[in-house]
Amino acid sequence: MKFKQIIIGAALVIMGATGCKKANSDVDPDTGNGTVTGEISGVWQKGSTQVIKGDIIVPEGKSLIIEEGVTVLMDTVAKPEIIIKGNLYVQGTAELPVRFTVDPAFRTDAKKFGKLWGGILAAPSCSELLLDHAIIEYGGSTTSDASTSVKQGLYKAIAGENLPALWFSNVKGKLVVTNSIFRNMQEDCTYIDGGRVLFANNTFYTTGLTGGEAINLKSGCVADVAYNLIYSANTNALKLSNAGDRTPQAYVIAYNNTMVNTGWRRPTAKGGSIWVEATVRVEVYNNMFVNTRFGVKRDTKKPEDSRSLFSNNYYYGYDQTTVNQFQPSADIIGGTNDVIGKKAGDNDPKFANFPLDNPVSSPNFNTAWDFHLNAGSPALAKGKTNFTRNHAAGMEMNGTVYKSPEPSTYIGAFGTK
Repeated sequence: MKFKQIIIGAALVIMGATGCKKANSDVDPDTGNGTVTGEISGVWQKGSTQVIKGDIIVPEGKSLIIEEGVTVLMDTVAKPEIIIKGNLYVQGTAELPVRFTVDPAFRTDAKKFGKLWGGILAAPSCSELLLDHAIIEYGGSTTSDASTSVKQGLYKAIAGENLPALWFSNVKGKLVVTNSIFRNMQEDCTYIDGGRVLFANNTFYTTGLTGGEAINLKSGCVADVAYNLIYSANTNALKLSNAGDRTPQAYVIAYNNTMVNTGWRRPTAKGGSIWVEATVRVEVYNNMFVNTRFGVKRDTKKPEDSRSLFSNNYYYGYDQTTVNQFQPSADIIGGTNDVIGKKAGDNDPKFANFPLDNPVSSPNFNTAWDFHLNAGSPALAKGKTNFTRNHAAGMEMNGTVYKSPEPSTYIGAFGTK
């Protein structure tokens, strides 16, 4: 049931063991606008602005619902963390997304890789987390001994770590991230340590100052990753790993994603497009790689599960060096029915609007670019559709069922208009 007003710290709970402050707010009851620190649950109302002056915590057993059009404005001095011990439901719309951001004065080119607030950190007690039509930007600050996440043993629980935009850690929980944008982050956009997971129809760009992935999945994850656009992630677009020894074994089906210019700002050879390791079980279909540093790449010392499948993926390189790094080898995985050429410029995908000679080292993203396929694209009618997704039946989140989208006969995240 949805509440009609924000409920903040209703019981003046003192978190003696964790040092958590009680909730503090100054809220307009008609708009829901407020200044917030401490414990929080209930509803942030449609169109309101929530000014986050310090770390906030959704307590275990409680939920926070953020309605469409809410702006969550993070203080750049306090650099708050959003810690979810209960549940979080972010329910924006295409017209009115929910935006986690900072004051416009700080949204500058000098701050393009964020570091201005922490991230959304979901403790193992968080059973459900939904981001639907959210924008998450300018985060990824570095932890210190004083960070709440360090004190409470969350994420990596040590000082000096660059926080991801989103961390989720309940192997029995549910995580759905859809129709959302991650941008201007210092390092990883997402770091997922387990759960039933769906990433679909998202966009990632201008992320990773010196490292980091767009989607980083570890053991305990049973995930579908589909129809995402990932531009210029510093290291990999997707890092798929069974590291962590959690049950169940990581099993990821990644299909119909478009990856462009990924891995080129990574100073070592590990960066690229999709990295698989440590007995992760994967199925990789219908993905488009354009000017990415490598094709799908394995850790030869800790390879993927032998049941993994790769097919119907598409490669384009503007220069010969890029094309050479797509070619199958001991560490570059070739798939069945892949579309992969030998010469620079082979397999032009015929994007609606994207300069294929765009500098691959540039993290700058032009929102006017259009990665739909023009008629006559060789990526049309090359996709695989006869496979089963992990979450085809869907997962219910706060009254709505979110299903993994059907695969397409085209390759990449976008067909023709």
